[in-house]
Amino acid sequence: MQSIDESPTGFRALTTGRTKVAAVSFVVGAVVVTTFFAIGAWQRRWIADDGLIVLRTLRNLFAGNGPVFNAGERVEANTSTAWTYLLWFWAWITDGQLEYVALWVALVCSVAAIPIAMYGSARLFGTRIGGITGDGWTLLLPFGALIYIAIPPARDFATSGLENGLCIFWAAVLWCQLVAWARRGPHTGRGSAAATLVLAFTAGLAPLVRPELAILGGLVLLLVFFAPLGWKMRVGVVVVAGALPVGYQIFRMGYYALLVPNPAVAKDASGAKWDQGFAYLTNLFGPYVLVLPVVLAAVAGVLLIVGGRMRAAGADAPGTAPADTGEATPAPTWSSRLAGWSRRLQSSTAVVTVVVLAGIVLIVYWMRQGGDFMHGRVLLVPVFVTLLPLMIVPVTIPGHVGAAFRRRSSKDSESVISDPVAGPAGDPEPVAAAPAPGDRRRARAQLVGAVAMSGMWITVVVWAVATHANVLPNAGIDIGRSGIVDERRFYVTNMGNENPVTAEDYLDYPRMAAMVEKIDEYRKDGGVILPSFNYDEWYVAQLPAVMPKGAERQVTVYFLNLGMTSMNAPLDVRVIDQMGLAYPLAAHTERLEDGRIGHDKILPSEWVVAEAGAFPRRPVLPGYLDEDLVRQAQVALQCPETKDRFASFEAPWSFDRFKHNLRQAFTFNSYRIQREPEYEIQRCGLEMPPPVHPR
Repeated sequence: MQSIDESPTGFRALTTGRTKVAAVSFVVGAVVVTTFFAIGAWQRRWIADDGLIVLRTLRNLFAGNGPVFNAGERVEANTSTAWTYLLWFWAWITDGQLEYVALWVALVCSVAAIPIAMYGSARLFGTRIGGITGDGWTLLLPFGALIYIAIPPARDFATSGLENGLCIFWAAVLWCQLVAWARRGPHTGRGSAAATLVLAFTAGLAPLVRPELAILGGLVLLLVFFAPLGWKMRVGVVVVAGALPVGYQIFRMGYYALLVPNPAVAKDASGAKWDQGFAYLTNLFGPYVLVLPVVLAAVAGVLLIVGGRMRAAGADAPGTAPADTGEATPAPTWSSRLAGWSRRLQSSTAVVTVVVLAGIVLIVYWMRQGGDFMHGRVLLVPVFVTLLPLMIVPVTIPGHVGAAFRRRSSKDSESVISDPVAGPAGDPEPVAAAPAPGDRRRARAQLVGAVAMSGMWITVVVWAVATHANVLPNAGIDIGRSGIVDERRFYVTNMGNENPVTAEDYLDYPRMAAMVEKIDEYRKDGGVILPSFNYDEWYVAQLPAVMPKGAERQVTVYFLNLGMTSMNAPLDVRVIDQMGLAYPLAAHTERLEDGRIGHDKILPSEWVVAEAGAFPRRPVLPGYLDEDLVRQAQVALQCPETKDRFASFEAPWSFDRFKHNLRQAFTFNSYRIQREPEYEIQRCGLEMPPPVHPR
């Protein structure tokens, strides 16, 4: 006469069965969600204008010009260092067309991130199989993953040529490693030590993936460093995590003469635009009623926390308390308290806290920055990170649903059978014992939790189906006063191409075909090609008939859309922009207080005419340019600090230049000039030139 809880064979069989049910539900959910995401991402495949920017750097790398945007100018025009070299590697391996290399690498990273993140969450809930009572049947259902893939921008930027796919892939891998580290506990074996060092290496890649991801990577490294580790391992964690990013940072300072990528200077993280940040958040949440699944995710998290505590309380059997020996318990010392605190860091609770905190901080960071001009783009990774612990949720049906709601009789309390039925192997078939009152309470709580979690999961599924195809009002035809645009729909609408991928596709964008013709026309004589106020013409500020000694004739294209221009221009054509992504002079101007977000540095064209050495007088100078401003810009460019900045990226690179840049990188990072030449002359203490045409 044997209850199921007393039968090792029966218990193992049930445990294995419960594990299989959970595993099958996880696999089915992961396959379905990943498949839908892959299909949606492929339907929306494209390469953004900003996604083409990194490809210009790849062209220069393959041409032997170095990791630069324009040959002869050491400017880091790409925010994600890891993305640049990942694309370079696969382009080198495959010898494929750069646009399609970027498309496929982004797609693979994006799609792979979903099941990897779900697997990490499944491992997190691996100890929850069976629910509060431990004898339930658990389904692992997609939750946060469903929320993420249902957001249309998530599918837009699954390709796009930008680093979003790499960012979520890195976050998913880090999440899996972090959960595994928490489950291992403070073991000291070689395998555990190696896994911890690999985790540290992955976390250390954060600033190379994207600079702001150092928030997540740094918090993870702090967690690992202060967890139970020997001092040798702590030193190893620091070395392994810091070797690559610190080494690259030294190279960046010596080569580019900056502490951060040039776009970070151009977009200027020093200012706060909270109002615009809230507008950006609303722009993402509004069209998709995203507040609904976010609230449900928060409630689901609370339910899981409560359920975990109830399960832990139920696991403490009454008879396992240590015997009272009559001796007084010694007061804890500071060292014992620190050791206990350190042990708690290597736990699932600490891991979840760090990841969710990092996600929230990243959201707040971007709100402070004012967001971006691309709808949803910069909030996708923070949302993904915040949802990591809830990529899947466990829904557990108690093993004693019926027994949990009936009174316990004296017959039930005996928990025995007088005539056991033989099992298949001839052994008595175990019969389940009636639950104790405490078990019944936990079973009831488990059932209520399962119903609530199932209801929330169904709501998320319905929400995803209902909103996955929603679009912004006037998307593609109107940018709006907020300056935020559905980037993909904007280009699709303006080019009449559902899937623009190559630079050649962008020749259908207004001005581009005319730009190519103008480059061919002035390729030999050189000049500064400037956009006109219509869509099929360009102005040209021509170079002088007699060039200064040592100066070369070169075509310079000055236009905001840096990707499509640079990828449709030869490498010997200099391509720069008003905002400063690839043009340090524009990047070092002050941020416009009320400028369009992401475009709030606009350098007047007269600066470029002066800096490129174009002829500064009419009728050669285009009529809309101001001759006096050109002359003032020529004087302003003589400011010693500005000349030093130009020398830092234009002068031949040598070891002396490396050392000089290394010292000046700190100064250049915060160096700012006035966008109006007249004010810059005053700031620098130079003499104002006389008017070209005195009145």
